[in-house]
Amino acid sequence: MDDQQKQLISFVVPVFNEEECVEKLYSRICETAESIGMKFELIYVDDHSIDSTLRIIRGLRERDSRVKIISFSRNFGHQVAVMAGLHHASGDCVITMDADLQDPPEIVPQMLEIWKQGFDVVYGIRRTRKGNWLKKTCYKIFYRVIHKISPLDLPLDAGDFCLMSRRIVLEMQKLNEERPFVRGLRTWVGFKQIGIDYDRQLREAGKSKYNIVKLSQLAIDGILSFSSLPLEAATFIGVIISCASILYALYTGITRILIQFDIISADHLIPGWATLVCSIMLLMGLQFIFLGILGKYVGRIFTQGKRRPLYIVQEKQGFEDD
Repeated sequence: MDDQQKQLISFVVPVFNEEECVEKLYSRICETAESIGMKFELIYVDDHSIDSTLRIIRGLRERDSRVKIISFSRNFGHQVAVMAGLHHASGDCVITMDADLQDPPEIVPQMLEIWKQGFDVVYGIRRTRKGNWLKKTCYKIFYRVIHKISPLDLPLDAGDFCLMSRRIVLEMQKLNEERPFVRGLRTWVGFKQIGIDYDRQLREAGKSKYNIVKLSQLAIDGILSFSSLPLEAATFIGVIISCASILYALYTGITRILIQFDIISADHLIPGWATLVCSIMLLMGLQFIFLGILGKYVGRIFTQGKRRPLYIVQEKQGFEDD
């Protein structure tokens, strides 16, 4: 028997109000698996959907025991749902993907071939992506900014769609971050990683759950988790302001000397007022900005120190043997 037929592949799919997509994804994964004869389990992680998503998944589970369900007690977020799937996956390798079919299951066989060559992570690189131009632009900027400011070599245009070997998954299971940024943690773990290009399609159906606010929060989580540059920027800007203050003090001293020797006129000057007001406003503004930055990091320490679980499971199906 072929090795690929002996090995179990786990698909981890976080879902939130995806009633129009979950069954289509199941069908396409089954078609892909049957075309190459691979064994698989499909783990749907329901992030407390309020539509009929969970009911549809339960129906799939009744028809096919390969479908497994994790249902949260409330909405914990997409990245936490991915981590929950990794905690419960039992495959020799794990493939994480969204339910909206923007990431095509049809390239999974190519990922498996690369994995069998000895790579631990095969991540999808979005060669092109369709959709809203504003989101596309924001994604492009974000990936390049975090690539520049992070000490990790975070790949450009690579999302959560990837294949991870069992040893990568075991290492990921040890991590317990309050606000996980999965694609960053995947890079941080290390081992042999490689990208594969693909064209990202439009959603098969439904609406995106990532609006600008949630995308901004994801970007902030990524930057704060994998870069200390915002803290270092405070010191850098403080040095610049200090130097500017010294230069301005020299300018003021020279001006006073020139006025004293009647070289320039002092008629148009209001001594002290502009300097005092501008200095106070500038310094107070900077204080509030950097207190906010420090607050972000302190807030993370505060929430991480509580050691709360990442998620609470309301229902599980298909994990009776675990």
